[in-house]
Amino acid sequence: MSKTRSPQNSPTVSDDEGRRPVALYTPSEIERLGRERPDAFSSIWVELGFCFALLGSSFIAEYFVSGFNVLLPPVTEALEIPSKAGTWPASVYSLVTGAFLLPFGRLADMYGGYLVFNIGLIWLLVWSIIAGFSQNYLMLIFCRALQGLGPAAFLPSGIMLLGSLYRPGPRKNLVFSLYGALAPLGFYAGIFFAGIAAQFLYWGWFFFIGSIFLAIVGVVSYLSVPSDSEAKQKQAGSILMDWLGTALVVPALILVVFAITDGSHAPNGWATPYIPVTFVIGWILIAAFIYVEGWVATQPLLPGDMFHVKGLKAMVGALFFQYGTFGIFLFYGSFYIQNILGASAILTSAWFTPMCVGGLILASAGGLILHILPGRILLIVSGTCFIFSTLLFAIIPQNPNYWAYVFPAMLCATLGIDITYNVTNIFITTSMPRARQGLAGALINSLLYLGISFFLGFADLAVAETKHRGERFSYKVALFLGTAAAGFGLIVMSTVPVGKASSELTADEKAELEGELTRRATNE
Repeated sequence: MSKTRSPQNSPTVSDDEGRRPVALYTPSEIERLGRERPDAFSSIWVELGFCFALLGSSFIAEYFVSGFNVLLPPVTEALEIPSKAGTWPASVYSLVTGAFLLPFGRLADMYGGYLVFNIGLIWLLVWSIIAGFSQNYLMLIFCRALQGLGPAAFLPSGIMLLGSLYRPGPRKNLVFSLYGALAPLGFYAGIFFAGIAAQFLYWGWFFFIGSIFLAIVGVVSYLSVPSDSEAKQKQAGSILMDWLGTALVVPALILVVFAITDGSHAPNGWATPYIPVTFVIGWILIAAFIYVEGWVATQPLLPGDMFHVKGLKAMVGALFFQYGTFGIFLFYGSFYIQNILGASAILTSAWFTPMCVGGLILASAGGLILHILPGRILLIVSGTCFIFSTLLFAIIPQNPNYWAYVFPAMLCATLGIDITYNVTNIFITTSMPRARQGLAGALINSLLYLGISFFLGFADLAVAETKHRGERFSYKVALFLGTAAAGFGLIVMSTVPVGKASSELTADEKAELEGELTRRATNE
């Protein structure tokens, strides 16, 4: 499988036609280019290998998030984890991932998506194997924290590779749809294999099975992902790391998310001194980060001008709330099924099957209709589905009918997350130039991880404050919180002007065309 061509050299027209001025493109050419296989792939098999590697990375990132919550009881017993540290092995992975996404997105823009993507896969593989041999809970927490650096590297660089290789059009829509569908499938697989490991095997097999998946994805990635490192070397020095911004945003996010997620588990809740202290310090650092990005940094991690894209500010705000709803659905829906309805880990994974199967079907269909239906309509539909995904669990009776409550909730969840993730990802990556595709990937995944972490923290707080009224009631409070967040997200998202994801010029080509028209107007 050849890697001699790079994404940077992938032409916008066929090689035999040569590179022509953007102004000469015809609508039929643009439509054709949006459906063709990118020139970076020497054959359909190389493209399929690339898609397998990118989709597999999305799968494995969620595998290690969901499964560990199922695995926590036997791990707690085996490693004698104290109650005050009980949530850390599960939460520290997502905490580290969310905090380091922006810096790794910049590294991908500097050194290329191929390098950062593969380093992230290798890093996660190494620490997943070590985690499976943990001898005590401190070693496990340490390994889980270092695991989090892997997805922080390969998630934004994966989005970067997808966004830079594929032109706007049906082909890009299909690949992005499949990429989004693999996250719920990975979540399901994590629950399933964690249940297998917990009930029939040693708990470390959860990590070893994940490592096998990772090794396969890593080999395919090395063989099929086009290398853009050479092209990035030619641009060396044009994109720089914002070290001051990194030094502020990483501890800021860690401290704020830590305070929110640990506040309900601390000995005295939010009255425990270190919770408000870390919360306040974190927000002070966020304020300092905003100042540095706006008025000090020459190349900020999060440039303000990226939000000049019409509707992007509202979309970012809505996504934060909607991803928070999805996190509450995944975790408290799972907790409700196991702890209130009494389902085993294996049965729980079976009940989540409609979400995974529906996601795959929706992804395949989505790639065929995203260029036909307006994005705003799709986002309103998905936003409504987010509301019902948690509302159905919030109003579920004591002895529910699976087909009346759980099944439709699963379908609504997959409609909500898949449509929203695909439409917004395509919108954001298409709106960004090639040089900012790593930033686009970091922004997309930061919203996902931080939205889930923030709202799960507040949901945990709501559960802790109402637990005296019974576990079932407290879970319902958390699910109503998710419903309210989804409602707010729908209101905001309905204002975002998103059109059809049809074949069109890339952001760089639009800028080139605009410059050419400006020059012509000036000359006249």
